Amino acid sequence: MLDKHTVLEKNTSLLGAAILLVVAIGGLVEIAPLFYIENTIEKVEGMRPYTPLELAGRDIYIREGCYVCHSQMIRPLRDEVERYGHYSLAAESMYDHPFQWGSKRTGPDLARVGKKYSDEWQRQHLIDPRSLVPESVMPPYAFLDKKELEVEQISAHLKTNVTVGVPYTPEQVAMAKHDLQLQAGYVLAEDFDGFEERWPGVKYPAFMDKQQITEMDALIAYLQVLGTMVDFDSFDTSDPDNMR
Repeated sequence: MLDKHTVLEKNTSLLGAAILLVVAIGGLVEIAPLFYIENTIEKVEGMRPYTPLELAGRDIYIREGCYVCHSQMIRPLRDEVERYGHYSLAAESMYDHPFQWGSKRTGPDLARVGKKYSDEWQRQHLIDPRSLVPESVMPPYAFLDKKELEVEQISAHLKTNVTVGVPYTPEQVAMAKHDLQLQAGYVLAEDFDGFEERWPGVKYPAFMDKQQITEMDALIAYLQVLGTMVDFDSFDTSDPDNMR
């Protein structure tokens, strides 16, 4: 077998042809599934794009490297389901660019953390993790509670997401700054008309009478929506068919 391999090594043209063949096969294996990707994502009722405030919080989550210690993918294994909740569905990441699945768990998985704790619990935990979880090794993020959130480019951010397939409507893009301020409880966002039509079921305001919208507010809004869009009461995690 090794003797036959020397034929390729000594013949440049034959080696080049073999390389092209291997690359072509590998490329086909990687590219072909992309043409059928829509068929691989199940349709799940309740999924929606992130609101402007949640999207801004997601950017902060990524910027601060939260994904380094926290995954957002519960695997279909009994121990994970019993600890974290229903296993993750592909549809839950359909509007994530990039997705936040991860595999490193210095801290717990956050796929179902939404509404598990109150907003104030999340705020205090981010300011001083060990005040609530003494054994935590998470660094404090108190500075986020003092840093004003940049909101002027939020419409452009939604528009950019539209180019990669997130179905934001022109109205949602145009009203992004207003809706961010409204959901955050900013005092200048007083017009609630149309908000419920643009963002059905979204909690507002998330924070009351805010004189300044901080990066902490946005991050908490993002954490509080994780795992809350899909009604998992209709899924029976004790059924072996749902644990495969």
